[in-house]
Amino acid sequence: MPTPLILTRMRIVLALLLAACSLQAHAADKITVGSKRFTESYVLGEIITQTLTAQGIRAEHKQGLGNTGILEQALSSGAVDIYPEYTGTIVRELLKREGNPSLAELNTWLAPRGLKAAVPLGFNDTYAIAMLEATAQQLGIKSLSDLLRSEAAGLRLGLSHEFLARADGWPALKAAYKLPFASPSGLDHGLAYDAIKGKKVDVIDIYSTDAKVGSYQLRVLQDDLNFFPKYDAVLLMRTSFDPTPLRSLEGRINEAQMIAMNGQVEVSGLAFADVAKRFLAGGTTPEKSVATSAASAPAARLSFMQRLFAPDFGKLALEHLLLVFGSLAMAIVVGVPLGFVAWRWPGSSGWLLGGVGVMQTVPSLALLSFLIAIVGGIGLLPALLALFIYALLPIVSNTCAGLKGVSTGQAQAASSLGLTRCQSLLHVQLPQAAPVMLAGVKTAAVINVGTATLAAFVGAGGFGERIVSGLAVNDTQTMLAGAVPAAVLALGLQGLFYLIERGITPAAGLR
Repeated sequence: MPTPLILTRMRIVLALLLAACSLQAHAADKITVGSKRFTESYVLGEIITQTLTAQGIRAEHKQGLGNTGILEQALSSGAVDIYPEYTGTIVRELLKREGNPSLAELNTWLAPRGLKAAVPLGFNDTYAIAMLEATAQQLGIKSLSDLLRSEAAGLRLGLSHEFLARADGWPALKAAYKLPFASPSGLDHGLAYDAIKGKKVDVIDIYSTDAKVGSYQLRVLQDDLNFFPKYDAVLLMRTSFDPTPLRSLEGRINEAQMIAMNGQVEVSGLAFADVAKRFLAGGTTPEKSVATSAASAPAARLSFMQRLFAPDFGKLALEHLLLVFGSLAMAIVVGVPLGFVAWRWPGSSGWLLGGVGVMQTVPSLALLSFLIAIVGGIGLLPALLALFIYALLPIVSNTCAGLKGVSTGQAQAASSLGLTRCQSLLHVQLPQAAPVMLAGVKTAAVINVGTATLAAFVGAGGFGERIVSGLAVNDTQTMLAGAVPAAVLALGLQGLFYLIERGITPAAGLR
């Protein structure tokens, strides 16, 4: 392959990367509010966003951005300006310290990181461990220390992924109480309640403001060693951020109100934005919210078609298409020359194909986290790069296989007709290899349609936003409203490539 052509393709890749960067920079004049992947964080993120918007400040809510580590990186890089957090998480998980410091002391510890906490919202949402009331009563378990009793030996734990990994989570809790249980497999927080209700597990970790504790008849085990610190809800932000527009939220939400708002989402099926709007409009009283949530549920719930074609459908579709076709274009520009190199110089094919194969095996969320650290931010760019990496293997391997499949006799015939090696490649070998190469591109495209849903974990949008938010509240219809259009897009791509294959196959002389 001539060097100028390779350079041209590399320039195209660079242009695509610069375009992705410019899209992120375009949003720099907005306040970006982040949230984690559970109901309460979504609601608080909406309350923050709507409070800023009501004062004429442009604000955007990036929902469900994974765990604390991802959001800390997002704050540090400027990809997110502010998000709701809890003092215990800041102390134990971010700062790796102990105790319950005052807000002033906490900010002294945060200052070297370029962060600060402000606007205490007024409630404490601590971690807790819960069991079904009937099971706990049968075994006589009231506190965490009671889990040491022989009657508790056969209990099955279903703990959330973040709780299993946190400094203030399962490993430290197990050591503090000397619990005999082995570390269980992780269970998404949004699915844990149905799992314990269906008796698939016996013990789960919860947040004390979860709305389903009462309705699922759970017993919250007493933390008799006072292991868990206070988890006062605050707003965590970069040091340069001015929290003045959000001071009206200070001390405004108590635990009962937060439980009521979580219930409006998880029990009544209201949207996060609608719950936040109701709260800001009338300062929702917990008694009224709890009393009316069940009654309002039938009117508030949307049909599947309404969820599918909600107002955000167009935006999510465009984001998903950009992720798929942007990463696919980059993979074609890089993967085809790499496949040519593997074919032209067979000695390089082993390590080259092995290298792209190894990249394909890296777990997607781990790769996204690694790329966030590399590029210094969340959003479109790390998601595009991750999808680009996953698309390389089928394109590189099929390009190499397609060129190998062209008989040497055809190349020799082209040479005898006076064609140069480059002309033979362009007019004989590449057209003959095109169907196999196109199959690799098709495989990469279909893989990326599904993998692109994970981009929602880093704020890159797409139909994955619906899947992630539905998972957070265990709402099957919301998850399907994201999964179905992604599946339809994959089928559409299959059909498109089928038509392209029919168009180029006769030209390749194979039919």
